[in-house]
Amino acid sequence: MTTADTTPPLRIGLLGTGPWARNTQAPALAAHPGVELSGVWGRRAEAADALATAHGTRAYTGEEGIDALLEASDAVAFALPPDVQAPLAVRATEAGCHLLMDKPVATTVAGARAVAEAAEKASVASVVFCTLRFAPETSAWIAEQAAVDGWFTARAQWLGSLYAAGSDSEYADSPWRRDKGGLWDVGPHALSVLIPVLGDVEHLTAAAGPADTTHLILRHTSGASSTVTLGLSAPPGAAGVEIEVRGERGTASIPGWAGAETAFRGAVDALAEAVRTGVPHPCDARFGLHLTELLVAAEQQAQAAG
Repeated sequence: MTTADTTPPLRIGLLGTGPWARNTQAPALAAHPGVELSGVWGRRAEAADALATAHGTRAYTGEEGIDALLEASDAVAFALPPDVQAPLAVRATEAGCHLLMDKPVATTVAGARAVAEAAEKASVASVVFCTLRFAPETSAWIAEQAAVDGWFTARAQWLGSLYAAGSDSEYADSPWRRDKGGLWDVGPHALSVLIPVLGDVEHLTAAAGPADTTHLILRHTSGASSTVTLGLSAPPGAAGVEIEVRGERGTASIPGWAGAETAFRGAVDALAEAVRTGVPHPCDARFGLHLTELLVAAEQQAQAAG
């Protein structure tokens, strides 16, 4: 005879109503068996109403709506631009809410540090959603390669065609992505794979490529080096994601993954585990701060060289 699980669902509120919220976060949260989607907040009341209705929860809007959603939630997920996300994440910690943040946490070191310090002060759990750390296929691959010694070098290439001629992606309307480019949008994904496998970044060199493309050369604490190419403006025929490591045992290439919604469910599981155990997840707000520090350094170098 088995005992029924009496653990109450984790009440998670969603801040944001854009494409990311509609396509990934709201469906994943509403379908998760261990979660109650406690509400959706949006700056536009009609967007919040539509998304909340689609997933059987309550809509919130306005400043008072933020406070009401925080009060109704154990944790909050963010689908907002990074520099809108960061101060609201601090506000959420002050209300005692755990954090499920999108990458990057912020586009300034000060903003990301404020979030990390607020989370530590409030003793709340935090997870930063770097997709490949939570998709089942890629997270298993990362753990497998991290357990292997002798890596010599690595190559990561993440090229999207979001801003290529003829693109009709709804994500292209994001002002912060257009302003900050591939370095900030997809750079966190690449770094979140390379760092656990090769060790932290000891030295970084950055240079600008065509359009919004950025090239990085990294030296890691393991002694290995890596090269990274990031961009959102590649021609469609040139777009794609490749990450491979090379070392004493040969070459290993990261597998494909099922999609963002499945990966986001993994991030929800990771947050719930951190809440339950009190053990920080490796991809938490402190790691998000470190990613921001690296991206700021890369951006400054690329701009100075350009």
